[in-house]
Amino acid sequence: MLLLTLVVMIGISWQVTVLALLLLPVFVFPARRMGSRLARLERESANHNAIMSTQATERFSAPGATLIKLFGQPWRESAEFAVRARRVRDIGVRTAMVQWVFVTALTLVSALALAMVYGLGGFYALRGDLEPGAVVALALLLTRLYAPLTALASARVEVMSALVSFERVFEVLDLRPLIQERPDAQEVPPGPVAVEFDDVRFAYPSADKVSLASLEQVATLDTRGGVEVLHGISFRAEPGQVVALVGSSGAGKSTIAQLIPRLYDVDSGAVRLSGVDVRDLTTASVRETLGMVTQDGHLFHESVRANLLLARPEATDEELWDALGRARLADLISTLPDRLDTVVGERGYRLSGGERQRLTIARLLLAQPRVVLLDEATAHLDSTSEAAVQAALNEALAGRTAVVIAHRLSTVRAADLILVVEDGRVVERGTHDQLLAGGGRYEQLYRTQFAPTERAPVPVQPVV
Repeated sequence: MLLLTLVVMIGISWQVTVLALLLLPVFVFPARRMGSRLARLERESANHNAIMSTQATERFSAPGATLIKLFGQPWRESAEFAVRARRVRDIGVRTAMVQWVFVTALTLVSALALAMVYGLGGFYALRGDLEPGAVVALALLLTRLYAPLTALASARVEVMSALVSFERVFEVLDLRPLIQERPDAQEVPPGPVAVEFDDVRFAYPSADKVSLASLEQVATLDTRGGVEVLHGISFRAEPGQVVALVGSSGAGKSTIAQLIPRLYDVDSGAVRLSGVDVRDLTTASVRETLGMVTQDGHLFHESVRANLLLARPEATDEELWDALGRARLADLISTLPDRLDTVVGERGYRLSGGERQRLTIARLLLAQPRVVLLDEATAHLDSTSEAAVQAALNEALAGRTAVVIAHRLSTVRAADLILVVEDGRVVERGTHDQLLAGGGRYEQLYRTQFAPTERAPVPVQPVV
């Protein structure tokens, strides 16, 4: 449309056409300036919206809101959220005003160009150098010339604004995953599974490899390499054996457990399942082989049924009740108003700690993994809940290879092999009786937990 209109106008009067095109730079330069300005506003608005979403997710969830109330800070959180909300509102108003000024300016330029065409064309018509009808035709054609110019200028502004959103999306899509499956990866061999660590050394990756500065709300991320936390870990859990990891907090026990399902890759050495390096196995088969229960078993804000079906979507109701029964939870679920369709609440807050753990164990039993990983599964539970959870765990461990992390040594006495981990190294290994007889670190931990109190406790007098 632009080119055809231009050709026709030049054919009628090249002088008038050149005059009309003198205002063309007025379309180009404002479009570049306004586009960049709107892009900055859109980027700032996106950043504020992202921070508001993070604040709403963390602070306004059930645990976050409870924490804020306990420390008496609701007014502060509300004020911070209001400041960002007002900033987003102000940016929206400024963006609308900039767009309005831009379109109005282009409309004004079109009107000025039309006036110039009528002025010069009228002068030529009075001199007899141009027909009056030609002047009218030029004026009509001018509207056909500036309409596509206005659309092209506006398109640049819209594209510049849209690219801001694309930048944030592609920033995430272009982040290279740390864990990548090899093209020739194989399935975990069938049958019972042995877990083996062979001289494993590991350091957590630096922040710039696992995150984005824009998502962390910082200018740059720390690029320093991680400090090695595991130093030559070696052990083997035979099929059907229970291997327990004990030791001080921060010794590296949970890190060892995270390397088995390949949440991270080792820096040197190897982690093997049935003699095959996990890096040579398909991710799907590794996740099907392993089942994990952590000390804070996560539940979604959905029904009991939905939380269980996460492990095996095709499971029937009979299989769900069987898993609940083996997890010592069927009696409780049968008393709930909607039974399997009862919503457990955010992170399962409608259930007690022991009930949440047993529900996660039921989910584990439903998945029927060949290897079970337990990371402090009975931590933070009272004696009654711990007994119920321990009974459910015994059901889950029956006939399966297991790696168990525990601070309470009473839960791992019967383990086939106990590894004492300190500072990222295995300092002792053996059975419960062997380690007690050795008089080393395990014996110290055991005495700390079970040695009788030397002095009778002093009774506390009530305060009047």
